Amino acid sequence: MSDRQAIGRKGEDLAAAYLTQRGCVVLERNVRTVYGEIDLVVMKGKSLAFVEVKTRTSRLFGYPETGITEAKMIHMINCAENYLQQHPEYDMPWQLDVISVELGKDDNYRVTWFENAS
Repeated sequence: MSDRQAIGRKGEDLAAAYLTQRGCVVLERNVRTVYGEIDLVVMKGKSLAFVEVKTRTSRLFGYPETGITEAKMIHMINCAENYLQQHPEYDMPWQLDVISVELGKDDNYRVTWFENAS
């Protein structure tokens, strides 16, 4: 696993724990669709959230969430719609969320949750 992959995995682990601590249920991680990957599929009460996790170790290139471009949002929508076609049991409201994870030194980190980011 490359350093970049390890950082991404750590960010996803922290994001999943963060959401779980707030009452969400992580249904799936790293789901492959014909349009690409969904980082987390989460049940939030009576709705579903498709979560993109962005992790960075510095702000040299800005906050992690600045990596969510319009093209990335379209990609997320396509992935979510494809997932829902494959899982008709999830006939419920859904949304796109973004989790920003900033990894610092000495195991310090900051998680920011952008609900309904679309």
